[in-house]
Amino acid sequence: MPTAVEERPVPAAVAEPLLSLRAVTKVYGEQRAIVRALHQVDLDIDAGEFVAITGPSGSGKSTALSILGCLELPSEGDYRIEGTPVQGLWPDVLAALRNSRFGFVFQSFNLLARTSALENVGLPLVYANIGLRERQRRAEAALAAVGLTGREDARPNQLSGGEQQRVAIARAIVNEPEVILADEPTGNLDSHNGGEVMQLIARLNRDRGITVVMVTHDVTWAAYAARQIGFRDGRIVADERKVAR
Repeated sequence: MPTAVEERPVPAAVAEPLLSLRAVTKVYGEQRAIVRALHQVDLDIDAGEFVAITGPSGSGKSTALSILGCLELPSEGDYRIEGTPVQGLWPDVLAALRNSRFGFVFQSFNLLARTSALENVGLPLVYANIGLRERQRRAEAALAAVGLTGREDARPNQLSGGEQQRVAIARAIVNEPEVILADEPTGNLDSHNGGEVMQLIARLNRDRGITVVMVTHDVTWAAYAARQIGFRDGRIVADERKVAR
């Protein structure tokens, strides 16, 4: 009699990391003036993570963030977003990728001085060709999400440092990005305002599931992240995750 064919379980598909660096090197300058900012970096970041990148000045942490955000390309190695290679994409495709999938928060806020909070927040939607009425609606919702309802018409010089950084965060989330990339987001703030900004970023990660990759030199703010990655001399020297309790 014929024997039954043994059925073997089909392995589940392994999801690609959201962001993946493989043997990434970044070099600036030429010949005797060469600076190697990153050297053979391997890094995977999954959707929904909150990652703090730490290290001394010149360790390569901000360069890594720039590459993750498609602001720069590796000199060598491979960068992929959900398995899709970034190298070789046309500049306009990279620009659209940055605008649709990433929100950026910088230490210096980078707000337009003569422009209202509402208009500053709506700027990424201009690049996405969103109409005026919808831009205003989304910008108002983003400002409400960071606790700035009623401050839509205020210009940057009418806002405190903490409020300016909240406007910058609202601008970063107005396009509903998958990833927030924050470079020293508390660097220009006192400890009180810095704590409020960190609580806001942590809440966006927890409640909205936005992946957060943050560069910081401050261990207090790094402790908000569930994963801390240490850089030194262009290399990853530590990668630690909090143990769930």
